[in-house]
Amino acid sequence: MTYLNELKDGDRVSAVYLCKKAATLMTKNGKEYMSLTLMDKTANTDAKIWDPNSEGIGDFDELDYIHVSGDVTVFNGAIQINIRRLRRAEDNEYIPSDYLPMSPFDNDGMYNQLKNVVDTVKNPYLNSLLKSFFVEDEEFIEDFRKCSAAKTVHHSFVGGLMQHTLAVTRLCKFYTKAYAGLDHDLLISAAMLHDIGKVRELSRFPENDYTDDGQLLGHIYMGAEMIASRAGGIEGFPPRLLSELQHCILAHHGELEFGSPKTPELIEAYALHMADNTDAKIETFIEATGGKERDKWLGMNRPLGANIRRTSEWTQEAGKTDGS
Repeated sequence: MTYLNELKDGDRVSAVYLCKKAATLMTKNGKEYMSLTLMDKTANTDAKIWDPNSEGIGDFDELDYIHVSGDVTVFNGAIQINIRRLRRAEDNEYIPSDYLPMSPFDNDGMYNQLKNVVDTVKNPYLNSLLKSFFVEDEEFIEDFRKCSAAKTVHHSFVGGLMQHTLAVTRLCKFYTKAYAGLDHDLLISAAMLHDIGKVRELSRFPENDYTDDGQLLGHIYMGAEMIASRAGGIEGFPPRLLSELQHCILAHHGELEFGSPKTPELIEAYALHMADNTDAKIETFIEATGGKERDKWLGMNRPLGANIRRTSEWTQEAGKTDGS
């Protein structure tokens, strides 16, 4: 197939894409047209149907796989497809995995690494809590392994939540070795559980959008609630330990303005916040600069708050001076 990230100005395209969004709009002259968002595993691309009532445009709905024929143009610096013909695709015309963005890391491998971390938590209550989610709850495990970590910005792909959770857990594991005074079992448990509310906040791909509860409650509150509910089924779970664990979850965004109901008041909560922020920001940078030219400024990146570019390519020969 022709992937969306391969298209360039002037191309003619005839291929199957996933219709992520579709809306009927009006031009300034009062003429009806349709604006679509087409998706495959490489990109989302804007498309237009300037005459929705023409014979070449068949019936379709959002989240249908559609075969489109059209011309590729550039509008406001971005690729756009002007669709001339469209129909629903037949089942044998596409492979769903070509249309969903996936983590670059093996899903089974990441899950097994997380499961292995559970055994390093020796506190019997925290160990039981982690096992109840990551070992025993098949429905949760299925959702967790397929969920993204965000609607946009970073880790917005199948397996993104697990990739992010594993990265945060690794950072927290390093912190426990580098800094005295950190409670290993509390911090590692908080790292593994900090974003579990996202399995309820975000719908599965291809929608990957906020659920009603996600909009109304948010993943931080829902995650803390899920932990309290599950801990309630573990006999003798210490109330103070539960409060400290929930505090880490409630404070992991660091500041009230970033959605945290609490700011970090335990060293483990602060360490979790730093690990979460580190992985989110670095992944944002990686995704924003991936595939881009070196030495080319990419403009202001809103989540990072800076004009960014890839690091210059350095070679030994280029780094030599006359005195070398």
